[in-house]
Amino acid sequence: MIRVITDMEDKHLYSNFDYDSALSVQQGVKQPDQVSLNYIERVRAKRAQEPSVEELVAGIRHADRTLLSRAITLVESSLHAHQKKAQEVIERCLPYSGKSVRLGITGVPGAGKSTTIEALGKMLTAHNHKVAVLAIDPSSERSKGSILGDKTRMEELSVDPNAFIRPSPSAGSLGGVARKTREIITLCEAAGFDVVIVETVGVGQSEVAAHSMVDFFLLLQLANTGDELQGIKRGIMEMADMIAINKCELDMQRSELAAAQFRNALHLFPMPESGWTVKVSLCSAYTKQGLEELWNDVMDYVTFTKGNGYFYHKRQQQSLRIMTEAIESGLRDRFYNTPGIEERMKELEQQILENKLTPYAAADQLLDS
Repeated sequence: MIRVITDMEDKHLYSNFDYDSALSVQQGVKQPDQVSLNYIERVRAKRAQEPSVEELVAGIRHADRTLLSRAITLVESSLHAHQKKAQEVIERCLPYSGKSVRLGITGVPGAGKSTTIEALGKMLTAHNHKVAVLAIDPSSERSKGSILGDKTRMEELSVDPNAFIRPSPSAGSLGGVARKTREIITLCEAAGFDVVIVETVGVGQSEVAAHSMVDFFLLLQLANTGDELQGIKRGIMEMADMIAINKCELDMQRSELAAAQFRNALHLFPMPESGWTVKVSLCSAYTKQGLEELWNDVMDYVTFTKGNGYFYHKRQQQSLRIMTEAIESGLRDRFYNTPGIEERMKELEQQILENKLTPYAAADQLLDS
């Protein structure tokens, strides 16, 4: 016979139940929050302690790497508040900038740019130079992310007390050069670095942006990459102030032949505006061969162009170019931030897909609005 327990009996039973008994069901363990409260407090405390403009400038002037890195992070940030603060820092650092030699290094992928920079940087720091390396890392067109791992290729230089290496994402900028690289150069110069090396992504014949921010443009080449016809192609060959055939230790005979072919090709080019005769040399970042001669050629170029005034003229033209690019970038940002422009674009995009409007007419309507 089964006895049914009534509601009153059920309540009485559970009211007298001993919860310390082993037969009772214990309450579950309280789960922690999704985000640690301690972490949130640390982040808030860190934001509250963000250095002021005066502290950043003072830290940069005293070569404080931590504050220099934080200032560069501000420059690279896309937040409006960060940009405003970064511009204040840059303006205060301008009087202390412009005293370095800016060297741009480019070349095809695999030409040995990172290895050459490390070998050259170690040689310069041994001669009491302070070297800043701005390594531009290509950004993915799909994920928009970058590896930023060039420091791993420069193991010795990255721990050198007289060197500073900063990888930056290209973020789709022209020529594989980060948009903010020019501002970062100003900060590094204000921090006392007398040699600034800009390593580009190495996309071939479109390194216009890199050429517009450095004093000396070095093109690294390899033997067996083409014939005389490849050498006389316009583009990056016309911008190079020096061509170095790297990895010459692998095959000296072929490297010398490649150097001779490039010299013949350069004779067909008109004389550059600087009046400098472009040199072709052999070097090896692995055996350190030719690096001393390479740096001597850089300094000869600086002395030569300062003597005829082209060095200062080029820097003035670079400043004007920065202003033009800033105007174009500002116009683009203001256009996309205009209230209602996003909805209007969607309407016109639909008309384009339905063949009711041409893309050019749609663009004109958006610009007019």
